[in-house]
Amino acid sequence: MPAYWIAHVDVHDPQQYRNYTDLAPEAFRKYGAKFLARGGKSQTLEGPAFERNVVIEFPDFQAAIDCYNSAEYQLAKTKRIGHAVSQVTIVEGLQA
Repeated sequence: MPAYWIAHVDVHDPQQYRNYTDLAPEAFRKYGAKFLARGGKSQTLEGPAFERNVVIEFPDFQAAIDCYNSAEYQLAKTKRIGHAVSQVTIVEGLQA
């Protein structure tokens, strides 16, 4: 069953945030991630709004968790801290 990484991000320093976006794809590739939405047009109907919204599909819940906890992603995350505010949720998808 697929799982989805749902991230909401406000970038405060785009140049420094690029250090994160340069490193993070390595972890996503390693764990079979497929981007379904990344930035682009959005409208928040309830709750706090973020400037960027990202949806990433993983083969299963464990792959999504393993990606987040991987050394590759944790290194990338250190480059994001202080330059962006993020909320990341992993949710299991529905059975087809």
